[in-house]
Amino acid sequence: MGVVVGNPLAMFVGAVGHTAAVRIGIRVRPGASRTRVRGEHDGALVVRVAARAAEGRATEAALAAVADAFGVRRSAVTLVTGRTSRSKVVHIVGGERAVLDELLAQ
Repeated sequence: MGVVVGNPLAMFVGAVGHTAAVRIGIRVRPGASRTRVRGEHDGALVVRVAARAAEGRATEAALAAVADAFGVRRSAVTLVTGRTSRSKVVHIVGGERAVLDELLAQ
């Protein structure tokens, strides 16, 4: 299991049963002109969403965008921490480290 040391939004890669899983930090930027998942901010994957940060709409849009970016169902993405914060940690069942590396590099 790999860990990025010194980062409060550290990335963990492991397995749940026989299915790969990724736990990552994301930084949500609500009110964007379009939804995009790419880049890095303080060690977290940046998720830009058109939804506003009201009543959990931006969080839900961010989780859906992460699921789409990783090519998994929305139900495979779980919010671990950060319900009301722009900085969140999510757990992605079926997520692959290679996809994460590609998204961070963009």
